Amino acid sequence: MQKYFLNSAKIALVLVYLVIFAGAFVRLTGSGMGCPDWPKCFGYYIPPTEQKELLFTAGKEYDKGQVIIKEESLLVAKTDFISKATFESSNWEKYTKHDYAIFNPLHTWIEYINRLFGALAGIACIVTFILSFSYWKENKKIILLSFLVCILMAFQAWLGKTVVDSVLSPFKITVHMLAALLIVAMQLIVIYAVQKNRKTTVLNTKFNWILMLSLLLTIIQIVLGTDVREQVDIIAKTGAPEVLWLENPSIVFYIHRSFSILVLVTNLYLFTLNSKLALGFSKIKWVIFLLSLEIISGIIMYYFDFPFGTQTIHIVIATLLFGVQFYIILESKSKTVIQ
Repeated sequence: MQKYFLNSAKIALVLVYLVIFAGAFVRLTGSGMGCPDWPKCFGYYIPPTEQKELLFTAGKEYDKGQVIIKEESLLVAKTDFISKATFESSNWEKYTKHDYAIFNPLHTWIEYINRLFGALAGIACIVTFILSFSYWKENKKIILLSFLVCILMAFQAWLGKTVVDSVLSPFKITVHMLAALLIVAMQLIVIYAVQKNRKTTVLNTKFNWILMLSLLLTIIQIVLGTDVREQVDIIAKTGAPEVLWLENPSIVFYIHRSFSILVLVTNLYLFTLNSKLALGFSKIKWVIFLLSLEIISGIIMYYFDFPFGTQTIHIVIATLLFGVQFYIILESKSKTVIQ
């Protein structure tokens, strides 16, 4: 089974990134409450496509837990029953997690697809965990790491539930993002642990410390960016045009924008140090490339009034940047050649 393990781990990582992309697209389209309940969507495993499917219908067979919208409230069926000609409140109870009761088919299906990606990623992680038992005699650490990834995926799913129940609490959205980064990091550790034919690099203490600092700066920048995004979302929900979204930004926006210069300078110094000392960390080029794209997308959003898709691209690039930086750290920690 070992020959399938690495490919399975890589597929799981790709699916995790697809979940991050889907989640960013959910935020871009304002679809976070497209499914107001969890894990089902309006009480269905496959959500409705029309408003009438969520209205009370006489003579219809309702299953326990099925949801309808009545008088701008979500009602949940208490048990299985067939409705009579008139609405009977005794068969229903009010949904108590929140009072959001709006159906938008586009938002519903965008959020539903996001959840499907999450389920696929979870299945891939479970398959990887099962395959990891092929390393039982060789390296039990791989089994433990694969299991921890599954635990984190379950925790992330629970976080997704709390985000919905809180009607998209900004703090919980930020925690949700950080948990996604932790999953990426753990999956990269799993992949690197079984990676063969690793490139030879030079262990340089100065480079390693600055590399750790650059990763920390990236995480801080992502958190700051999440806060800015939340402020933009609040203004966007008022119906204000894109040109006004950053007309009067908070101090966090200016910190986030200025902080990008520090991130860039730090990584450029790493690039120079790697080239000058011939340390052999080839992926540092990808860091500079992704960082350049990240800054360009930020400039486009600010000066060209948030063209469609740029917010999603900005978030996904940031997580890719984190992944590459973390992988370089793994490379830097496993070398024997000291300089």
